[in-house]
Amino acid sequence: MDKLKILVVDDESRMRKLVKDFLVKKEYEVLEAGDGMEALDIFFAQQDISLIILDIMMPKMDGWQTCREIRGYSKVPIIMLTAKSDEKDELQGFELGVDEYISKPFSPKILVARVEAILRRTSLITAEDIIRVGGIEINKAAHQVAIDGKDIELSYKEFELLTYFAENPGIALSREKILNNVWNYDYFGDARTIDTHVKKLRSKLGEKGTFIKTIWGMGYKFDISGRE
Repeated sequence: MDKLKILVVDDESRMRKLVKDFLVKKEYEVLEAGDGMEALDIFFAQQDISLIILDIMMPKMDGWQTCREIRGYSKVPIIMLTAKSDEKDELQGFELGVDEYISKPFSPKILVARVEAILRRTSLITAEDIIRVGGIEINKAAHQVAIDGKDIELSYKEFELLTYFAENPGIALSREKILNNVWNYDYFGDARTIDTHVKKLRSKLGEKGTFIKTIWGMGYKFDISGRE
């Protein structure tokens, strides 16, 4: 089986080498770019990149613009790296369709865990994996969601979150349990990460968003019965 290709985009060569070394140990093929323009050249030339790790602050073309350009053509998973820890930046990243957002400095092991979680989901799902619940159809193979027959656009993490809810209907799920299953690593950060995703997911689901009930002080429950 061919190795999955990951494009690492950062103007700091030491950072690229650090990330590359950890990914190569996990048998990934790693391509490098020092700025957004070089990243776009590589991305469109290769055509088979499985995931992009993208820094924000770079010369020639920053990460935001690079993400916009890529999202105009592809839904390839994107993990955004930034030296700034700003909630506004994080929200902007999700608006642009960023799948993960990591602030520097970070643990390379955590980064690799996130990479593996995303690629495991996108690479190993069978075509028969379709979930239908309450007028929502989730096609795990195609990574598509339809509500009453109409397709909707979800980010990678929104899709994973909805799938987890739909696979666990009527069950009270703590934030910790959701994070450990959807993010697939031990999460010690701010619970606002999951709350932000739930808010956006509810909005995109429209009236079906009411299926996601808040359990105050604990987490959430996916309930199509209408009961609180």
